[in-house]
Amino acid sequence: MSSKLNSAYILDNLSTAVFVLSEDFSVIEYNPAAEMLLQVSQKRIETSTLEELFLDFDQSLIEEMREIMVAGHTYTQREGDLCLINGDHILVDCTISSISAPKGQTKACLLVEMQARDRLMRISREEQLHENQETARILVRGLAHEIKNPLGGIRGAAQLLETEISGEHSEYTQVIIDEVDRLRSLVDRMLGTHKALNLNPLNVHEILERVCSLILAESGKSIKVIKDYDPSIPEIMGDKSQLIQGFLNIAKNALQALEAQIQRGEAASICIRTRTLRQFTIGQKRHRLVARIELIDNGPGIDRSLIQNIFYPMISGRAEGTGLGLSITQSIFTKHNGLVECESQPGHTNFIVYLPLELEQ
Repeated sequence: MSSKLNSAYILDNLSTAVFVLSEDFSVIEYNPAAEMLLQVSQKRIETSTLEELFLDFDQSLIEEMREIMVAGHTYTQREGDLCLINGDHILVDCTISSISAPKGQTKACLLVEMQARDRLMRISREEQLHENQETARILVRGLAHEIKNPLGGIRGAAQLLETEISGEHSEYTQVIIDEVDRLRSLVDRMLGTHKALNLNPLNVHEILERVCSLILAESGKSIKVIKDYDPSIPEIMGDKSQLIQGFLNIAKNALQALEAQIQRGEAASICIRTRTLRQFTIGQKRHRLVARIELIDNGPGIDRSLIQNIFYPMISGRAEGTGLGLSITQSIFTKHNGLVECESQPGHTNFIVYLPLELEQ
């Protein structure tokens, strides 16, 4: 292999978004990280100016770009607030510099580099989340072991006692046995499944379609399911039954959050959106290609006091909830080297699942 790497290859693998702008600020070149930052189609990027790709673009930055085009100096703005076309706000470090014009152009071009600060903060937050969850799993395993040992003795003693007594008192020993079995089942659910993953190539939309059919059947078609799929997403390696369970747990949570709206006759919807992301970091590993799957409901939202802890065992916003569904869900996606996050405000709760698309070497 040559010691010199192709410049296009290097550009494609940068995590920094890079744009080359013409004299009227139209985008003439960009890399995959830029496409990921903007979250719009290639056609939209290639037919727009940089100013048109953001809402309320900072006019002072436009003036600075004009000066750079003439004077040729470099300008850096730290943690600038930019609004994407979809309404999302992102913090970016932005560096703008002048470069020589390519063949066919007489005026200099601009090189714009944008590094999303949100990404770095998210990576730091994820690392802390993984550490907290691992600590919680260790505590749960230890607690479950200490609970299951005496439960076995209690159940055995109740069975022996049942053989010694008769009549109406025997129903009390049966209560003890039933409650012990219920507690053991609860502890097993807290521990999650120990089955190894049965990995096979899967179409993520096939899994989501299965989840949609189950949710529509359970709701009696009283909710609207909106599908916003990216058909270009390649197959993933995963365990079909476990991935269905993980997405179904999220969808059922959304359905339960919408129950009050359904009973009042108000509009209730769940939107399922799929996209691909390039050069995306999950935990401490950077992946070339990742599937981003969002499940969005228009319910009342999750209480702010719960949002940071909803993936821990026994945490639930409902009085009748066990708080195990989302804990199991996180465990399923973690075993697939993925991640699930949640963003919530009244009228918009979004569970976001990230799953790597490339095979492990």
